[in-house]
Amino acid sequence: MQTRTLTVDSATLAVRVFEPAGEIRATVVIGGAMGVPQSYYAAYATWLAQEGYRVWTFDYRGHGDSLGFVPGGRLRGFKANLFDWARDYEAVVKSARNERPQLALYLLGHSLGAQLPGLFERPERVDGLFSLAAGSGYWRENAPALRRRVLFFWYVAAPLATLLCGYFPGRRLGMVGDLPAGVIRQWRRWCLHPRYMVAEGHEVERLYAAAPYPIRAWSFSDDEMMTLDGTRSLLALYASAPQALEVIRPAEVELPRIGHFGFFRDSMRKALWPRSARVLQSFADEHYARDSRF
Repeated sequence: MQTRTLTVDSATLAVRVFEPAGEIRATVVIGGAMGVPQSYYAAYATWLAQEGYRVWTFDYRGHGDSLGFVPGGRLRGFKANLFDWARDYEAVVKSARNERPQLALYLLGHSLGAQLPGLFERPERVDGLFSLAAGSGYWRENAPALRRRVLFFWYVAAPLATLLCGYFPGRRLGMVGDLPAGVIRQWRRWCLHPRYMVAEGHEVERLYAAAPYPIRAWSFSDDEMMTLDGTRSLLALYASAPQALEVIRPAEVELPRIGHFGFFRDSMRKALWPRSARVLQSFADEHYARDSRF
């Protein structure tokens, strides 16, 4: 594993690159979920590199290892929103693409990591999106247990804590993780809007609809945060993208639980990780099938 830095606008990102030992099949950029540091994806990224993929992970500005590049290492007063995070993500994609332009490049997006690619200005750099536990965050489409308490979070806990601290102190509260004030406020606006990020206007809707790459989505039946309806709502925004959606039930793969975060745990190495590699390979197979028809 190589550790690197990448400068985007005036922000510095912490990046990790996992190199395969032999021939490289493709490049994979893992986009992380809200409040989840790139270190959480390290075991899976290491395994995927052993399968022949060149894997990039990163932390959005002001988050995870990238927080160390913020003056004083403090989020109070730090300026960042979800559009900035989308630019961070796209900058990593651009860098990965430029280093190995001959390789296909796939995104593996976990939750937020499958939402933000719709905001990319150059979606043609992407050859496929594998979406895991991702969907619209609109509160009425949250899982039932979360829906019962989420309005308190959005109308009381999040705005009050952010106002008092100058950022959202999620780690202290045991909710989501520490987030810049601009990120939590924009995310709140999205989650209270029936069409989620379309709260930002029709230009955002146009960007999503223009994304041309194929999408393969996995929805986990025991996801405590994301429902199947929420996943379908997100996929509907990617209106031009060829899509396939699969529901994974823990019992079908002899697991007691998967949930919103479970896929990336080492305990999934035998049950689900090889299956995920076949999804990535399917992007290449479909591309070859399309080319062979001409």
